[in-house]
Amino acid sequence: MNHIQNRNIAVAVILTIVTCGIYSLYWYYCLAKDINELSGHQNDTSAGIVLLLSIVTCGIYEWYWMYRTGVKLDEVAVNNGRAPQSRSILFLLLGVFGLAIVSFAIIQSEINEYAGYLPDGMNGGI
Repeated sequence: MNHIQNRNIAVAVILTIVTCGIYSLYWYYCLAKDINELSGHQNDTSAGIVLLLSIVTCGIYEWYWMYRTGVKLDEVAVNNGRAPQSRSILFLLLGVFGLAIVSFAIIQSEINEYAGYLPDGMNGGI
């Protein structure tokens, strides 16, 4: 069973900047893996394939992934008795305008928040 790990957003952003974006590839992979686990969509496109398709399509697939992630986060919200945030279009627009790191930070914040609601065996901690 996979574990969803709480990640420090500030550290992830700083590492992305310091490594000239190389860390963002790892962060993107982790986000894709964690969102599939959190939403119960383990059979969706794997994190490795998401990363590969994003690279091969020069980032176009990443826009699709951001939109789908917003949909998945809405499902998670509803499953946890909360109102959906409808952030799909926000994530998509941020990606299109070159601000994917902002989407990553928002998505990571949501994952960190919902990871606290998971059963003890699934929460990886810090």
